[in-house]
Amino acid sequence: MEGDSVTLHTDLTDLQKYERILWTFGPGRTRIAQINNVVNKISLYNDVLDGKFRDRLQLDDRTGSLTITNTTTEDSGLYELQIVGGIEVPPLKFSIIVSAPLPVPVISRNASQCSSSSSSSYCSLLCSVVNVGHVTLSWYKGNSLLSSISVSDLSISLSLPLEVEYQEKNSYSCVLNNPISKQTQHLDISKLCLTCSVDASSLIPEDGLPLSHMVLICVSVVVTVLVLAAAGMLSIYWKYRNTNQLGQTPKQEYTEMNKGDDLAETDELKTVSVRVGETVTLNTGVTAIKSFDVLQWRFGELNTDSTNPFIVFARLNEQSNFDGTGHYETFRNRVQLDQQNGYLTINDIRPTDFGIYKLNISRNGKNVISKTFIIRGDETLKFWSECHFSLKDKICDNNNTLFLK
Repeated sequence: MEGDSVTLHTDLTDLQKYERILWTFGPGRTRIAQINNVVNKISLYNDVLDGKFRDRLQLDDRTGSLTITNTTTEDSGLYELQIVGGIEVPPLKFSIIVSAPLPVPVISRNASQCSSSSSSSYCSLLCSVVNVGHVTLSWYKGNSLLSSISVSDLSISLSLPLEVEYQEKNSYSCVLNNPISKQTQHLDISKLCLTCSVDASSLIPEDGLPLSHMVLICVSVVVTVLVLAAAGMLSIYWKYRNTNQLGQTPKQEYTEMNKGDDLAETDELKTVSVRVGETVTLNTGVTAIKSFDVLQWRFGELNTDSTNPFIVFARLNEQSNFDGTGHYETFRNRVQLDQQNGYLTINDIRPTDFGIYKLNISRNGKNVISKTFIIRGDETLKFWSECHFSLKDKICDNNNTLFLK
């Protein structure tokens, strides 16, 4: 769980048998800690990886075990222990997933789906969560599982419907869980599940107030709300009109997110069609990037069975240090990242570039902006491929149209 400490145990008892104990992190095997018995020295490399582990690593000089304190989701990945000299010991590998605190599911009434059968009426409910990944959302009746839905790496919103009978006495709960924690929301049927249709006679209380009077009161309230809303909108209109007449442009505000806030922008899926060889720019819709910890683009192939298909290939930290070459070789020298708004440009599109692209901007170790794009090949892709890799019995015109000799 994010904020906890984790210790990677070596199970070694006598470090003096070995010349050097080395800990590395990530696909690039970046050195983060070392014990050198030749010179009797312990080293913690606080400045590597933009200082992400600074003051958070502890190395046991007796066993070589590594402890990471105050963990964040960015600490997830592969850690490897290498032992040099002495008795030959194979490398030890540790895969760690650090999860953010789970939100409590929200149960709401789906009034638009009220339905009834010949024998009974039903209440339609919806259990929802936002900004989650690597979780399962489930409905339970008592201790029995009714339905569930799971998500792997994507940070998205989840919803799960349920229908129950009005005035039912059974106990229902909605549970959100991952491998290390869970959050539960219990259903109160008496509060959420009021009947969809009510007899008009039941709307007349004991004091005898006519139904027509109640309708008149409701209409008056609605009219009052509409008048106040119109007045507010008119006030805003005149304010901005006067500002523009003075030659001033209203300032755009970007709300600073606190650690416990939800996403500044809701993730939405966009599909882009492009031909091989062309250049494509993924427009994030972000007008200005303010203070943040890390901006990173990830890529994953379509139709994969992997539970974690995404590979980081472009990364920008708060000091505007851009890295777009070391994470995924196929994008080398073809990726450009706009440091003002996070736009990603890919030159010389190849068939291997088709897939899912995920933008994550994090602040204080938590995602605040998340965007998802799917790049697919244009319908003319097969003609382009045949034109550029054609046999001698085929020719093409300037529009990449294929002809047979």
